[in-house]
Amino acid sequence: MRHYGQRKPFSAEKDKMTDETTQVVRNADKSRYDVLYGGELAGFAAYTEVDDQVVFTHTEIDSAFAGKGLGKVLASGALDDVVGRDKVIVPVCPFIVSFVRKTDQYDDHVKWPR
Repeated sequence: MRHYGQRKPFSAEKDKMTDETTQVVRNADKSRYDVLYGGELAGFAAYTEVDDQVVFTHTEIDSAFAGKGLGKVLASGALDDVVGRDKVIVPVCPFIVSFVRKTDQYDDHVKWPR
């Protein structure tokens, strides 16, 4: 497995369809959350952290991993980590915006950009 800077694993789940391990890790050195699928980097959600706010700017899943639901796994893992660290979610990335709007789970932790 390749290493991409300082990572803090905080969430893992089992993909029931393929029996592959999926893990979301905060990669603080690169200011992004990485999603690993079977030990390989499958995508990331870039962010900028300012004071108590985590501004999500871009989310990307490698096309080799398309159709596995990894975007949702990445978004929920990243947002859960932000909430767990008592930070505020600022969704700018269209994917994160869409994800947050589909659930009320993060309502108390979101600051919508102007």
